Amino acid sequence: MSVRRSLIVVSNRGPVTYARDAEGMRVERRGGGGLVTALRGLVHHHDVTWIASATTDEDRVVAAEGSGDGVVLVAHDAAAYDGYYNTIANPLLWFVQHSLWALGTRPELDEATHRAWNDGYVRVNRAFADAVVAQLDNTPDATVFFHDYHLYLAPAFVREARPDATLAHFVHIPWPSDWSALPEEWRRAVHTGLLSNDLVGFHTQRWARNFLRTCDDVLGPGPRPRVAHHAISVDPAEFEELAASDAVLEREARLVATRPERLIVRVDRTDPSKNIVRGFHAFALLLERHAEWHGRVSMLALLDPSRERVPEYVAYREEIERAVRAVNERFGRPGWQPVDLRIEDDFLQSVAAYKQYDVLLVNAVYDGMNLVAKEGPLVNAREGVLVLSENTGAHDELGGWAIGVSPFDVLGQAEALHAALSMDVAERRRRAEALREHVRGNDAARWLRGLLDDVDGVST
Repeated sequence: MSVRRSLIVVSNRGPVTYARDAEGMRVERRGGGGLVTALRGLVHHHDVTWIASATTDEDRVVAAEGSGDGVVLVAHDAAAYDGYYNTIANPLLWFVQHSLWALGTRPELDEATHRAWNDGYVRVNRAFADAVVAQLDNTPDATVFFHDYHLYLAPAFVREARPDATLAHFVHIPWPSDWSALPEEWRRAVHTGLLSNDLVGFHTQRWARNFLRTCDDVLGPGPRPRVAHHAISVDPAEFEELAASDAVLEREARLVATRPERLIVRVDRTDPSKNIVRGFHAFALLLERHAEWHGRVSMLALLDPSRERVPEYVAYREEIERAVRAVNERFGRPGWQPVDLRIEDDFLQSVAAYKQYDVLLVNAVYDGMNLVAKEGPLVNAREGVLVLSENTGAHDELGGWAIGVSPFDVLGQAEALHAALSMDVAERRRRAEALREHVRGNDAARWLRGLLDDVDGVST
């Protein structure tokens, strides 16, 4: 890491959350999500204050007390937060940035949507900005480090109040070339907010290039902050230690006892951007075109329930379940179930499956990065082959050792699965070893160093 500094990290989800145990005592739990994991190293090397939303009842008590250790929790009005998160951030912005809207029919921005923007997204972003400004009063030399699509407006509010502050913003999801689904006023607000930073970061050059283009499209030519790209990754040592833990080994043993000759694995959230249904259609087409795999290969789909208060996600989960039933009813037979679908929050089971896959399917419609494509090869013990969507940020790094696919080409995905299953051992080993070495040499710490070096570049 570079020199020790004062940092104010700002994200919707924080590094800890609070609850009460059975005895009524306050307990602190580590926050979930890849962002928290990736940024955890900051706390050990820098003076960090983390500003995040209070999301539990006990979080709100802590926010009122102001007693979080290095964490400032912002307690939002419940209705404002619901509009901010469940209407604007997810699904509206998420769907725009992952190119998921079928623009012939959706989205339809009605009065409730406009209310959610004005009374929800704008209001919550302003509350975050107020918390940042208050913290800058205590640590005026701190660098403010915003994260992701929840907080596009906050930097402009902070810049207005503190013109000399050093502000950076990292966007962890794709940046599309088309923002026409949003009203012009909202498009301008999103881009103006990001341009209020000294540094804007993305995972790949493609997303950074798209951002600069849409700035010109939405706002016209003008001065720009520094725009950088750094590929996020994982902590290999921590991940490999987890893969050797008793809990993972126990789950792996159960998997080994029941697995078929060949195993295709996918690990995802039940999110439309992950393209799960097309993956099942591709697997069905594989079985239709290549009957030699009947009884010999199964697909294990480990899906984490996602955003179950958002109607689009509820509908997508139902579509997933229908697709699995169709495959199993068509091809299944006694002693062989083609698809094993498990919808539950069990990351240890995912790590066990990573170790055992022969093929890892990542066919996302779009992904800012996709850490599954890095986690799996890091711990896999079967020289497994990665089938990887060309629309993931990870493809920019790993595509040379994966079998690349278009996320919309179901036949292409079916034939990619067949090629992966049929690949000779020497070629499988060559690709798997290259993937492992790349992930080990390009870890989360390197991503963080690159970002902080960029911050140094704009603050000197």
